[in-house]
Amino acid sequence: MMIESLHQNFLELDQRISTDTRNIIKDSIFWALKGSNFNGNLFAKEALEKGAKLAVVDEIFEADDRLILVDDVLKCLQNLSTYHRKFLKIPIIGIGGSNGKTSTKELLFSVFSKHTNCFCTQGNFNNHIGVPLTLLSLKKEHQLAIIELGANKIGDIEELCQISLPNFGVITNIGKEHLEGFGDIEGVAQAECELFDFLIKNNGHCFVNENDFWLQNMGKRIQNKTTFSIQNSGFEHVVLVPNISFEYKNLKFKSHLPGEHNLQNILATISIAEYFKIDLPIILEGISEYIPKNNRSQMIKTNKNLIFLDAYNANPSSVLMALKTFKEMNQKHQISILGDMFELGSYEHQEHQEIVDFCKNNLNFKQFIFVGKAFYKCQVNQENMFFFENKSNAIDFCKNQNIQDHFILLKGSRGMKIEEFKEIL
Repeated sequence: MMIESLHQNFLELDQRISTDTRNIIKDSIFWALKGSNFNGNLFAKEALEKGAKLAVVDEIFEADDRLILVDDVLKCLQNLSTYHRKFLKIPIIGIGGSNGKTSTKELLFSVFSKHTNCFCTQGNFNNHIGVPLTLLSLKKEHQLAIIELGANKIGDIEELCQISLPNFGVITNIGKEHLEGFGDIEGVAQAECELFDFLIKNNGHCFVNENDFWLQNMGKRIQNKTTFSIQNSGFEHVVLVPNISFEYKNLKFKSHLPGEHNLQNILATISIAEYFKIDLPIILEGISEYIPKNNRSQMIKTNKNLIFLDAYNANPSSVLMALKTFKEMNQKHQISILGDMFELGSYEHQEHQEIVDFCKNNLNFKQFIFVGKAFYKCQVNQENMFFFENKSNAIDFCKNQNIQDHFILLKGSRGMKIEEFKEIL
């Protein structure tokens, strides 16, 4: 079936899409996606029986005139999303970077949604499946979209740009992320800057963070750009902790976010919003109303302790930023609980050891609790440092201490689920 016809069916079915037979949406198009441990084609008949109107497959196991046979289901989904993106013809802002993509996306959405009917990436739908599903969620009434672009290896951002066709783009920063896939920091810079490469080739507009060494250098060859940096921001009376506040153009800004890294996310938001000619009071309101969630930069007061929960994910750059921000908060009885950082490849031991050394040489917290096999291999003999290969043992240790009236940082890679410590703290 031609993409045009499939798109017509998609619109006639009110843009309803299903990818999982456990929660089929009635009268939707079921997409029989494949993964390393599943083949959606095997469930196409079940999807139709549960209420899907059509099913897109690339293998047919049982004949049914409601099946649409294509060469590759995922590629077809991507092509349909690009066709739909062109059909709507709205501006799209792409967001890349090692850290802060989601916070910047949420800040931008908080601001833009007060100005126009916009849509943004939901949750962590920022990969080769999530981005197409995000694009296919766009309705005729939407006037702008903010799309988060994730990457694990060189070429990922280029692919997502070819799918989403952004007109504008910002890269939050370049840090030590996914080194297993990128190889080194130069590989990270090359991969993330694929967003700017795409915009340059397609006459798009780039927002360049000149506080970042790699982005500043990349920006030198970009003509169609807006630059921003903390030094030249015009911000006055800046306070970073416990929450960011500052004055800008005679207006006072307050946020629910801490730390210099979030100040850069806020600055990116203001730069983009001003480029789109949004009135400053509206920008101020949007930033002030944004409250971090989903285990990102959350400040949680329990009946026992105050917790700085930043455990959605972690890489060496974001862990250092979290530790520095936590230190600047300068509270009594500080404890950091750090979980392993994943996807570092051959850099795993080196990067974990550097975090341990940084804690030992630069921080004076009451306790450091390191959790996971990688940190366990970096043990040092220091009375306030505790290393646990197994998370359950670390949780038992914290339970036995009966920690109360402490300020506690929780940080680690997604797979570590360090937020589970919150329940006993």
